[in-house]
Amino acid sequence: MSDSETSHNERFEHEGSRILRGRLAPARAGMWLLAKSLGRLVRIGRLTVFDPLGETWRFGPGGEPAVSVRLTDRALPAQLLANPSLALGEAYMDGTLRIEAGTLRDLLSICMTDMDTIDALPGRRLNRCLDAFRNRRLHHNPISRSHANVAHHYDISTELYDLFLDADRQYSCAYFPTGTETLDEAQTLKKRHIAAKLLLRPGLEVLDIGSGWGGLAVELARQHGARVTGLSLSTEQITAARDRAAQSGLSGRVTFEQRDYREERGQYDRVVSVGMFEHVGRSGFDAFFGTLQRVLKPDGVGLLHAIGTKAPKGGSDPWVRKYIFPGGYLPTLSETIAAAERSGMWVTDVEVLRLHYAETLRHWSERFAAERETARTLYDERFCRMWEFYLAVCEMAFRNGRLMVFQIQLAKRHDTVPLTRDYIAEAEAGQIAKNISSDRTGRTP
Repeated sequence: MSDSETSHNERFEHEGSRILRGRLAPARAGMWLLAKSLGRLVRIGRLTVFDPLGETWRFGPGGEPAVSVRLTDRALPAQLLANPSLALGEAYMDGTLRIEAGTLRDLLSICMTDMDTIDALPGRRLNRCLDAFRNRRLHHNPISRSHANVAHHYDISTELYDLFLDADRQYSCAYFPTGTETLDEAQTLKKRHIAAKLLLRPGLEVLDIGSGWGGLAVELARQHGARVTGLSLSTEQITAARDRAAQSGLSGRVTFEQRDYREERGQYDRVVSVGMFEHVGRSGFDAFFGTLQRVLKPDGVGLLHAIGTKAPKGGSDPWVRKYIFPGGYLPTLSETIAAAERSGMWVTDVEVLRLHYAETLRHWSERFAAERETARTLYDERFCRMWEFYLAVCEMAFRNGRLMVFQIQLAKRHDTVPLTRDYIAEAEAGQIAKNISSDRTGRTP
């Protein structure tokens, strides 16, 4: 053990005894307790913390990544202990936590490497208990609340989303078969992968629940001859999607309605939902799958693409819930499948995409960083810090934490889809050949 490490440990022991005797000021006691937690938490790289009282603390085995942060508010150490996620995000937004060396993504990578240790923090455990107590209110989304929740996130400037999304405005997990694809390529492959699982053919009626800016609906109509109805609660998205359909010459085959999925009364051959189930809320699972069961024709096929968690229970992060997705709930795969089975449908295929969203978010972060000044003219510095934190913390939750994306295929009959999964790869290969032929002839398929 080096002299510096010995000195560091001696300071912990000395100040720990002073806390027990009640002889340490609250601000210093808070920092000491935070340092004890960081000593257990930091397993990679080097984290240097300059605390509000002028002390310097160092954690980790050394090497890369190396990050230095300065805390400027004496109350911040105690806040970080009481509610780590919420306090860290707010401190970065407010500038009471400043990164002086390294990057935000490096800081979150260091802090989120060991999720079991994070979950063992007293503040984290307490907040999970409180969330469990408030679970129904936190994640209950009747139609009126769903409208407000969607407006909070999706009815902000479309110009902001154009700064970091791909050209098709796909705001969900892309598909990286090799990991070397560009963002635009991976989003195109995601749409192709979903279409293959839907077993599309010309003339089928498709319902797209949570249709966003319309990219998937337009793709299914243009490339596969489907007739698509897209549903969204976002005014901004509906306006943009309708404009897109008109510009593509597909208004006769693609329509977009500002309507809650629970109000849908049509009958469809196919139902797809990408990146929307996370907004349903735990108490809405049965209504969601009941709707799918009701609107699907007897030989219909459904596909759900959603973020989930392998944690023992689903839930939501306090900071993300407050600032980004109010009412959001990330389910476990087991509770999602249980709800699907309660509706009477067959689960005919399940695929878990693990690191695909981490790569998607990395691309989004890099694109946003390149356009940060433009974002600041649209909003302000605090908003930019909020968006940076959102993209970075979500990336690390997928890269180091328990989050993933699952795709669940559903049907009313167990003989609706082929016996093996070969048809998925065959359909994707067929679409590639179709596109190559189109490129050669100069005609759109």
